Amino acid sequence: MSFPVGGVGSVGSVWDLGWPLVALATLAGVLLDRLFGEVPRWHPLVGFGRIATAIERCMNYAPAALAWSRIVGLIAWLITVLPFVLLAEWLVIMVRHASPWLGVALNAIALYFAIGARSLHDHIAPIALALCDADLPRARALASRIVSRDLSEATDEPIARAAVESALENGSDAIFAPLFWLVVAGAPGVVLYRLANTLDAMWGYRNARFNGFGWAAARIDDVLNWMPARLTAMSYALLGHTADALRCWRAQAPHWSSPNAGPVMAAGAGSLRVRLGGAACYAGVEEARPPLGIGEPATAADITRALTLVSRTLWLWLGMLALIAAVAGGVS
Repeated sequence: MSFPVGGVGSVGSVWDLGWPLVALATLAGVLLDRLFGEVPRWHPLVGFGRIATAIERCMNYAPAALAWSRIVGLIAWLITVLPFVLLAEWLVIMVRHASPWLGVALNAIALYFAIGARSLHDHIAPIALALCDADLPRARALASRIVSRDLSEATDEPIARAAVESALENGSDAIFAPLFWLVVAGAPGVVLYRLANTLDAMWGYRNARFNGFGWAAARIDDVLNWMPARLTAMSYALLGHTADALRCWRAQAPHWSSPNAGPVMAAGAGSLRVRLGGAACYAGVEEARPPLGIGEPATAADITRALTLVSRTLWLWLGMLALIAAVAGGVS
C-alpha cells in the first residue's frame, strides 16, 4: 500500500494526501472530538464570532434599499470569511511538501474544531433524562439552550419534539456537512463551511436588521449544505424505516421553509416513525409549521432514538470512507 503525496488536484488539495490518509485524518478529527469535545473558552469560533459582530456593526449601521443591503452583506461576508479560508489554504501549501503526516494532522485539527458530535450528544441527551425524571423545569431549561422557540410553558411532547428535531437537523449541520467538506476540499473546505454556517446563525435572520444584510450569509449556507443535507437524509432513511422515510421526504420536505432542513428532518422523522413539525412559538408569535413524519408524537425515548440514528449514521459514513480508502490503497 502506498500513500501518495503528490496528486493531480489543485495546489493544496486534500487529494494530495490520497484516500487512505484522508480517511485517517477524518477518523482522527472525529476521535479528537469524541475525546475532548468543545473547549468553549478557547474555541476559534468564539474569536471569529467577535470579529463577525464587529464587522456587522460597522457595515450594517443604517437603513438602505434591500438590493444595496444585500450587496453590503455579501461584501461583509467576504471580508469576514475569506481571510481565514486563504490562511487555511496557505497552511496546506506549507505542509504538503514537508510531510504527508503534517497534512493529516492539519486536516484532523480543522475537522476537530468544525465538528460537533460530542457537543450534540452532551446538549441533547440530558433533555431525555430530565423528561424521564419528570423534571419539566430542567427539561425546559436544557431544551431552550439548543432551540430558539419559546418552551417556557411547554409540556413533555413539545420539548421532546424540539430535541428530536434539533438532533436530526444538527446532525447534518454539525457532523455530516463538516465531514463532507473535509473529504471534498480538505482543511480550507472545512473552514469555509464552518465559518459560513456560523455567519448564517448570526446574520441569517428574517427581520428588519438582517433581512437584506444577512441574505448572502443565508444563501451561501444553503448552497454549502445542499449536498451534505441530502446525503444525510438518505443515510437516515437507510438506517431506519426506509420506505416511510423516503415517502415523508418526498411528500413533506417541499413544504418546509428550509431547503436543507426539510429533507433531513422529514427523512429522519419517517425513519424513526415519529411526528415532528407543527406549531411552535418564536418571540411570542406562534408559527404554523408543516407536519413531518408519521406515527406517534415525540417522547423522551425518541430523543434517545434520534441520537442513536445520528450516531449510526456517523459510523456508516466512517465505514464507507474506510472502505473507499482500503480499495483505493489496494490498487495504488
